[in-house]
Amino acid sequence: MSENVITPESADATAVEALLSRTYAVAADVYVRSGPGTSYSKVGRLSAGTRVTIQCQKPGETVTGPTGTSKLWDRIGSGRYISDTYVRTGSDGYVAPRC
Repeated sequence: MSENVITPESADATAVEALLSRTYAVAADVYVRSGPGTSYSKVGRLSAGTRVTIQCQKPGETVTGPTGTSKLWDRIGSGRYISDTYVRTGSDGYVAPRC
């Protein structure tokens, strides 16, 4: 069974633009990290309710947060990651291209 994965190379410009224009609410206060794990340095903090745009997603450290447990991390800016378990995406899987 093959997985349908959207990458910048395989998606058309309209689909990528639609994905990148969508915002999601942060479920609880969370530190923003420089990479996909809690061992990466803190580069900021977001408050619950803040809206974020997910540029891409990648696997990293497994984290348990307000929306469950996952190894998926969301890049919300250059060198800025938060665990997907702190974002209300409505999905347990990828909602943006893979990094």
